[in-house]
Amino acid sequence: MLERFRLDDRVAVVTGGGGGLGSLAAQAFASAGADVALVGRNVGKLEETAGVVRDCGRAAHVIQADVTDAASMAAAVETLEAAAGRVDILFNNAGITSTRTLLETEVADWQRLLDVNVTGTYLTIRAFAPSMIRGGGGRIINMGSILSARGMANRVAYSATKAAVANMASALAFEFGPHGITVNTLAPTVIVTDLNREAVRTQPELYEGVVRRTAMGRLGEPEDLAGALLLLASDAGSFITGQTIFVDGGYTAG
Repeated sequence: MLERFRLDDRVAVVTGGGGGLGSLAAQAFASAGADVALVGRNVGKLEETAGVVRDCGRAAHVIQADVTDAASMAAAVETLEAAAGRVDILFNNAGITSTRTLLETEVADWQRLLDVNVTGTYLTIRAFAPSMIRGGGGRIINMGSILSARGMANRVAYSATKAAVANMASALAFEFGPHGITVNTLAPTVIVTDLNREAVRTQPELYEGVVRRTAMGRLGEPEDLAGALLLLASDAGSFITGQTIFVDGGYTAG
Protein backbone atom coordinates (compact mmCIF):
# COMPACT_ATOMS: atom_id res chain seq x y z
CA MET A 1 0.00 0.00 0.00
CA LEU A 2 2.78 2.47 0.82
CA GLU A 3 4.08 2.11 -2.73
CA ARG A 4 0.90 3.81 -3.93
CA PHE A 5 2.16 7.03 -2.34
CA ARG A 6 5.33 6.96 -4.46
CA LEU A 7 5.78 9.38 -7.37
CA ASP A 8 8.73 7.69 -9.03
CA ASP A 9 9.80 9.34 -12.28
CA ARG A 10 6.75 11.58 -12.48
CA VAL A 11 7.01 15.29 -13.23
CA ALA A 12 5.44 17.68 -10.74
CA VAL A 13 4.90 21.40 -11.33
CA VAL A 14 4.83 23.76 -8.35
CA THR A 15 3.83 27.37 -8.96
CA GLY A 16 5.05 29.84 -6.41
CA GLY A 17 7.90 27.40 -6.05
CA GLY A 18 10.19 29.84 -4.27
CA GLY A 19 7.99 30.33 -1.21
CA GLY A 20 7.83 28.36 2.01
CA LEU A 21 4.93 26.12 1.01
CA GLY A 22 6.28 25.80 -2.52
CA SER A 23 9.60 24.61 -1.16
CA LEU A 24 7.88 22.17 1.19
CA ALA A 25 5.79 20.75 -1.68
CA ALA A 26 8.81 20.43 -3.94
CA GLN A 27 10.72 18.55 -1.26
CA ALA A 28 7.77 16.25 -0.56
CA PHE A 29 7.33 15.43 -4.24
CA ALA A 30 11.05 14.89 -4.79
CA SER A 31 11.37 12.71 -1.69
CA ALA A 32 8.62 10.52 -3.15
CA GLY A 33 10.54 10.15 -6.42
CA ALA A 34 9.28 12.96 -8.67
CA ASP A 35 11.22 15.45 -10.74
CA VAL A 36 9.99 18.97 -10.01
CA ALA A 37 9.44 22.07 -12.15
CA LEU A 38 9.48 25.26 -10.10
CA VAL A 39 7.50 28.10 -11.64
CA GLY A 40 7.57 31.69 -10.39
CA ARG A 41 8.91 35.17 -10.90
CA ASN A 42 11.85 35.20 -8.47
CA VAL A 43 14.55 33.07 -10.04
CA GLY A 44 16.80 33.36 -7.01
CA LYS A 45 14.16 31.86 -4.73
CA LEU A 46 13.35 29.17 -7.28
CA GLU A 47 17.01 28.18 -7.45
CA GLU A 48 17.08 27.81 -3.67
CA THR A 49 14.19 25.37 -3.86
CA ALA A 50 15.82 23.63 -6.83
CA GLY A 51 18.77 22.86 -4.57
CA VAL A 52 16.43 21.12 -2.13
CA VAL A 53 15.01 18.99 -4.97
CA ARG A 54 18.46 18.05 -6.23
CA ASP A 55 19.53 17.11 -2.72
CA CYS A 56 16.76 14.50 -2.89
CA GLY A 57 18.40 13.06 -6.01
CA ARG A 58 15.78 14.35 -8.43
CA ALA A 59 15.89 16.74 -11.39
CA ALA A 60 14.76 20.33 -10.84
CA HIS A 61 13.60 22.64 -13.63
CA VAL A 62 13.54 26.37 -12.88
CA ILE A 63 11.05 28.26 -15.04
CA GLN A 64 10.57 32.00 -14.67
CA ALA A 65 6.95 32.80 -15.44
CA ASP A 66 4.01 34.91 -14.26
CA VAL A 67 0.81 33.00 -13.49
CA THR A 68 -1.28 36.07 -14.34
CA ASP A 69 0.02 36.16 -17.92
CA ALA A 70 -1.38 33.63 -20.39
CA ALA A 71 1.54 33.91 -22.82
CA SER A 72 4.02 33.44 -19.99
CA MET A 73 2.31 30.25 -18.84
CA ALA A 74 2.10 28.89 -22.37
CA ALA A 75 5.84 29.44 -22.72
CA ALA A 76 6.39 27.68 -19.37
CA VAL A 77 4.61 24.57 -20.68
CA GLU A 78 6.72 24.56 -23.84
CA THR A 79 9.89 24.88 -21.79
CA LEU A 80 8.96 22.04 -19.47
CA GLU A 81 7.78 19.69 -22.20
CA ALA A 82 11.05 20.24 -24.06
CA ALA A 83 13.03 19.46 -20.90
CA ALA A 84 10.96 16.72 -19.27
CA GLY A 85 8.52 15.53 -21.92
CA ARG A 86 5.34 15.63 -19.87
CA VAL A 87 3.41 16.88 -16.83
CA ASP A 88 1.92 14.51 -14.25
CA ILE A 89 1.18 16.71 -11.23
CA LEU A 90 0.25 20.38 -10.96
CA PHE A 91 0.21 22.13 -7.60
CA ASN A 92 -1.29 25.62 -7.95
CA ASN A 93 0.48 27.15 -4.99
CA ALA A 94 1.14 30.70 -6.22
CA GLY A 95 -0.91 33.20 -4.25
CA ILE A 96 -1.02 36.40 -2.26
CA THR A 97 -2.98 37.45 0.80
CA SER A 98 -4.55 40.57 2.31
CA THR A 99 -5.41 41.52 5.87
CA ARG A 100 -7.62 44.55 5.12
CA THR A 101 -11.27 45.12 5.89
CA LEU A 102 -13.71 45.58 3.03
CA LEU A 103 -13.72 49.37 3.45
CA GLU A 104 -9.93 49.44 3.48
CA THR A 105 -9.67 47.29 0.37
CA GLU A 106 -9.20 49.43 -2.70
CA VAL A 107 -10.48 48.22 -6.06
CA ALA A 108 -6.89 47.73 -7.24
CA ASP A 109 -6.14 45.55 -4.19
CA TRP A 110 -9.25 43.47 -4.80
CA GLN A 111 -8.36 43.03 -8.46
CA ARG A 112 -4.78 42.03 -7.69
CA LEU A 113 -5.93 39.20 -5.40
CA LEU A 114 -8.36 37.98 -8.06
CA ASP A 115 -5.66 38.20 -10.73
CA VAL A 116 -3.12 36.12 -8.81
CA ASN A 117 -5.23 33.70 -6.79
CA VAL A 118 -8.13 33.02 -9.17
CA THR A 119 -7.14 34.03 -12.70
CA GLY A 120 -3.62 32.76 -12.08
CA THR A 121 -4.99 29.34 -11.12
CA TYR A 122 -7.27 29.31 -14.17
CA LEU A 123 -4.47 30.28 -16.56
CA THR A 124 -2.07 27.73 -15.08
CA ILE A 125 -4.55 24.87 -15.36
CA ARG A 126 -5.53 25.99 -18.86
CA ALA A 127 -1.87 25.92 -19.88
CA PHE A 128 -0.81 22.60 -18.31
CA ALA A 129 -3.97 20.46 -18.57
CA PRO A 130 -3.57 19.65 -22.28
CA SER A 131 -0.19 18.07 -21.54
CA MET A 132 -1.81 15.90 -18.85
CA ILE A 133 -4.60 14.92 -21.23
CA ARG A 134 -2.08 13.90 -23.89
CA GLY A 135 -0.23 11.89 -21.26
CA GLY A 136 -3.35 9.99 -20.21
CA GLY A 137 -4.01 11.51 -16.79
CA GLY A 138 -2.64 13.45 -13.87
CA ARG A 139 -3.27 15.24 -10.63
CA ILE A 140 -4.21 18.90 -10.14
CA ILE A 141 -4.14 20.36 -6.64
CA ASN A 142 -5.32 23.91 -5.91
CA MET A 143 -4.15 25.73 -2.81
CA GLY A 144 -7.22 26.69 -0.84
CA SER A 145 -7.66 27.68 2.79
CA ILE A 146 -9.95 27.23 5.75
CA LEU A 147 -11.38 30.46 4.34
CA SER A 148 -12.61 28.49 1.35
CA ALA A 149 -15.45 27.51 3.68
CA ARG A 150 -15.32 29.86 6.70
CA GLY A 151 -15.21 33.60 7.18
CA MET A 152 -12.65 35.63 9.10
CA ALA A 153 -12.38 39.32 9.89
CA ASN A 154 -10.12 41.37 7.62
CA ARG A 155 -9.97 38.64 4.97
CA VAL A 156 -12.86 39.43 2.64
CA ALA A 157 -10.89 39.55 -0.61
CA TYR A 158 -8.70 36.57 0.25
CA SER A 159 -11.73 34.54 1.38
CA ALA A 160 -13.50 35.23 -1.90
CA THR A 161 -10.54 34.02 -3.93
CA LYS A 162 -10.05 30.85 -1.92
CA ALA A 163 -13.73 29.95 -2.16
CA ALA A 164 -13.41 30.44 -5.91
CA VAL A 165 -10.46 28.07 -6.38
CA ALA A 166 -12.19 25.38 -4.33
CA ASN A 167 -15.31 25.57 -6.46
CA MET A 168 -13.17 25.68 -9.58
CA ALA A 169 -11.71 22.32 -8.57
CA SER A 170 -15.17 20.86 -8.02
CA ALA A 171 -16.29 21.90 -11.49
CA LEU A 172 -13.09 20.77 -13.20
CA ALA A 173 -13.34 17.35 -11.59
CA PHE A 174 -16.23 16.66 -13.98
CA GLU A 175 -14.46 18.12 -17.01
CA PHE A 176 -11.20 16.28 -16.48
CA GLY A 177 -12.38 13.05 -14.86
CA PRO A 178 -12.90 11.31 -18.23
CA HIS A 179 -9.25 12.08 -19.00
CA GLY A 180 -7.98 10.40 -15.84
CA ILE A 181 -7.19 13.70 -14.14
CA THR A 182 -8.22 14.36 -10.55
CA VAL A 183 -8.73 17.94 -9.35
CA ASN A 184 -8.80 18.76 -5.64
CA THR A 185 -8.22 21.59 -3.22
CA LEU A 186 -5.84 21.47 -0.27
CA ALA A 187 -7.27 23.76 2.41
CA PRO A 188 -4.93 24.43 5.34
CA THR A 189 -5.40 26.52 8.43
CA VAL A 190 -3.01 29.42 8.97
CA ILE A 191 0.40 28.03 8.05
CA VAL A 192 3.23 30.20 9.29
CA THR A 193 5.39 31.07 6.26
CA ASP A 194 7.13 34.11 4.81
CA LEU A 195 3.80 35.10 3.22
CA ASN A 196 2.08 35.79 6.55
CA ARG A 197 4.83 35.83 9.19
CA GLU A 198 4.65 39.60 9.58
CA ALA A 199 0.87 39.52 9.97
CA VAL A 200 1.14 36.81 12.63
CA ARG A 201 3.61 39.02 14.49
CA THR A 202 1.63 42.27 14.21
CA GLN A 203 -1.90 40.89 14.72
CA PRO A 204 -1.49 38.44 17.62
CA GLU A 205 -5.07 38.86 18.79
CA LEU A 206 -6.40 37.58 15.44
CA TYR A 207 -4.17 34.52 15.34
CA GLU A 208 -4.74 33.73 19.01
CA GLY A 209 -8.40 33.51 18.05
CA VAL A 210 -7.57 30.95 15.36
CA VAL A 211 -5.60 28.89 17.87
CA ARG A 212 -8.50 28.96 20.35
CA ARG A 213 -10.85 27.60 17.66
CA THR A 214 -8.40 24.86 16.63
CA ALA A 215 -8.74 21.44 18.24
CA MET A 216 -4.96 20.88 18.12
CA GLY A 217 -4.34 24.23 19.82
CA ARG A 218 -1.76 25.69 17.45
CA LEU A 219 -1.17 27.24 14.04
CA GLY A 220 0.08 25.05 11.24
CA GLU A 221 3.62 24.44 10.03
CA PRO A 222 4.54 23.75 6.39
CA GLU A 223 5.43 20.14 7.23
CA ASP A 224 1.83 19.52 8.29
CA LEU A 225 0.78 19.58 4.63
CA ALA A 226 3.19 16.99 3.24
CA GLY A 227 1.05 13.90 3.86
CA ALA A 228 -2.07 15.33 2.29
CA LEU A 229 -0.09 16.61 -0.69
CA LEU A 230 1.33 13.16 -1.36
CA LEU A 231 -2.11 11.58 -1.01
CA LEU A 232 -3.64 13.91 -3.59
CA ALA A 233 -0.64 13.69 -5.94
CA SER A 234 -0.21 9.93 -5.93
CA ASP A 235 -2.01 6.75 -6.93
CA ALA A 236 -3.21 6.50 -3.33
CA GLY A 237 -5.60 9.36 -4.11
CA SER A 238 -6.66 8.21 -7.56
CA PHE A 239 -10.36 8.04 -6.63
CA ILE A 240 -10.45 11.36 -4.78
CA THR A 241 -11.58 14.25 -6.96
CA GLY A 242 -13.64 17.41 -6.67
CA GLN A 243 -12.91 17.55 -2.94
CA THR A 244 -11.63 20.14 -0.52
CA ILE A 245 -9.27 18.47 1.95
CA PHE A 246 -8.95 20.49 5.15
CA VAL A 247 -5.61 20.26 6.93
CA ASP A 248 -6.51 22.55 9.76
CA GLY A 249 -5.96 20.90 13.13
CA GLY A 250 -9.72 20.71 13.57
CA TYR A 251 -10.55 24.37 12.92
CA THR A 252 -13.48 23.60 10.63
CA ALA A 253 -14.74 20.78 12.86
CA GLY A 254 -16.19 23.24 15.37
